[in-house]
Amino acid sequence: MTVKNIAILFIFCSFLNCKENKSTPTKLPSVDTDTLSISYAKGFSVINFQDYSVLEISNPWPKAEKTYRYALIPKEKAAIFTLNADEFDGMLLTPIETIVVTSTTHIPALELLGVEETLVGFPGTDYISSEKTRILIDNKSVRELGKNEGINTEVLLEVNPNVVVGFGIDGNNKTFETIKKSGIPVIYNGDWVESSPLAKAEWIKFFGALYNKEKEADSIFNHIESDYLEAKKLAVTVKKKPTVLSGAMEKDVWYLPNGSSPEAQLLHDANVNYLWSDTKTSGSLALSFEAVFEKAKDADIWISPSYYSSLEALSKANEHYTRFDAFKNKNVYSFVNTKGTAGGVIYYELGTARPDLVLKDLVKICHPELLNDYEPYFFKRLD
Repeated sequence: MTVKNIAILFIFCSFLNCKENKSTPTKLPSVDTDTLSISYAKGFSVINFQDYSVLEISNPWPKAEKTYRYALIPKEKAAIFTLNADEFDGMLLTPIETIVVTSTTHIPALELLGVEETLVGFPGTDYISSEKTRILIDNKSVRELGKNEGINTEVLLEVNPNVVVGFGIDGNNKTFETIKKSGIPVIYNGDWVESSPLAKAEWIKFFGALYNKEKEADSIFNHIESDYLEAKKLAVTVKKKPTVLSGAMEKDVWYLPNGSSPEAQLLHDANVNYLWSDTKTSGSLALSFEAVFEKAKDADIWISPSYYSSLEALSKANEHYTRFDAFKNKNVYSFVNTKGTAGGVIYYELGTARPDLVLKDLVKICHPELLNDYEPYFFKRLD
């Protein structure tokens, strides 16, 4: 049911209430009963009232100034409410039945909750790697919506989802405004803004609230958190920390994670000596080749050398890469060669939802004596 339908229902119910007693219209309960438990994520919260919930998105993009509020109303209780729609950025009946998401990082949450069949559209379906969702795409159950920067609104209005889960870098997305004006709620997902791997993964609870699967989402996240912390605890036992380099050149600039980034935190939790762990800036570090080479020429391991898929590709791109010890010793690792059937890089889809697997990969690479029976899931040594 769309917001337009909900609004009509609320107007009708309000009319009946006013006929019965013009001076005392029925109102939503004002006392909240509990707040969804969130341990790491900072960008969203869910307040559960007696008969409804409020989902708040406080940090959908960096330096966001507005908190977005959405009323989540159980379908069986919709008729008893009178709501002031102006107080919310959207109103949804839950559990939702159809959804459009706009980032591959949203796909794993749907699958982990067992609701992937509610997905009816996606911009750039070729980037989706999961076998489950690819079956739905091949069966034409998921419509292609074009590009995220310019979603095909004609097709989207055809599939008419209950909600569109979008993401934005600054809130200026004309397509999303068009969708909202058509009566379809748009909820911004800010998992990508979070500052830690577990905070990003905890956004599965955001989807749990939309599907009335809060308990399932909590259980799934607790399992991921437990495995992550177990791998971190195991890594602490090692006596030697290998030195680690990351990133690669883009034109004349070498980009690599700053020390406060989620990527750097993963390396810290893998108990390695990331050579730029002491930097505390926003965004990636942008350095010259000379600055990186001076500090990392003797690094033991090179993690994530941009999009390069082989040592040969690295050397052809810049022969100076061959001067690093990690290159000479063939200790260069990347996730770009782990792809789905349509060619999408699996890490870009699943890595956010499963930081436990990412950390285990890094622990296995950097401390080969640990996790004896574990085979890295995302990261592979470059040939």
